[in-house]
Amino acid sequence: MKVCIYGAGAIGGYLAVELKRAGVDVTCIARGDHLRAIQKNGLKLLIGGEEHIEKMPCTDDPNDLGPQDYVIVAVKAPSAHSVAQRMTPLLGRDTAVVTAQNGIPWWYFYQHGGPYDGRRIASVDPGNSQWKFIGPERAIGCVVYPAAEIVEPGVIKHIYSNRFSIGEPDRSKSTRLLILSDMLSNAGFKARVRTNIRDEIWVKLWGNLSFNPVSALTGGTIRQIIEDPGALTIIRAMMLEAKLIAESLGVTFKIDLDKRIAGALEVGDHKTSMLQDLEKGRIMEVDALLGVVQELGRLNKIQTPTIDTVLALVKLEGKLAGAYNA
Repeated sequence: MKVCIYGAGAIGGYLAVELKRAGVDVTCIARGDHLRAIQKNGLKLLIGGEEHIEKMPCTDDPNDLGPQDYVIVAVKAPSAHSVAQRMTPLLGRDTAVVTAQNGIPWWYFYQHGGPYDGRRIASVDPGNSQWKFIGPERAIGCVVYPAAEIVEPGVIKHIYSNRFSIGEPDRSKSTRLLILSDMLSNAGFKARVRTNIRDEIWVKLWGNLSFNPVSALTGGTIRQIIEDPGALTIIRAMMLEAKLIAESLGVTFKIDLDKRIAGALEVGDHKTSMLQDLEKGRIMEVDALLGVVQELGRLNKIQTPTIDTVLALVKLEGKLAGAYNA
């Protein structure tokens, strides 16, 4: 089984090392100093007090690798549409593309079955590049729960969780999905197959769309913003607006709002990914986590005053810091 990790950063690198250790034929796409370190020394994973180093082909040019059985796209959501055309050398007739990004995926309405079946989403796929160059029929959804970080070029530190939920847009338990689940499970991951992956996408997004921008705007950790009454009021309002939008699209929430907030509070003094990106001058995932919710709200004529306000503020903050591309 040939698997390419497109974006061997924190999460992608974690996947790459563990899959390689399990005997999978893994190749990677990376760039810059991280790429050069992997090519020279292999990819190192620090996990559970141990370190594992795996050598694997790594390049910044997909033409070097050829068609794959699976391509796991682990680049940040703002970059995903810009690399879609570059991915085409990796795509054979039956290649599956696993979308391991935060937020609403570009294929969301493919095989949706509702009134918007087949609709494209401009905020996460400008110019329909992913729909065009990858093709929604290749997509497998993936909800990413682990946290990891690049501590230096070529070195990944795992922080917590080994859980990934995966599912087909058409809700089937396809052969390719079950093979992927087995492959991930054999590598030590909890890889749950979901027949309605969209529900789980929204449950994770429910927190990301609120905690992330409020954290970025205030500089507060998850615990700090949840324990502040004013910030929590804004977070709850955003989550309630998003819930109305999701339910209008047929989503069922199997956890209530207070339990979702309580679960986040257990993480404690953790900086959200958006705050980390802002502090390090990296492009923030504003549109995939928040802009897309505004777009879907307008699609169904649902008012989102709190989301609109927070989105406007975090966009401006990102622009001024060089961490958001309009």
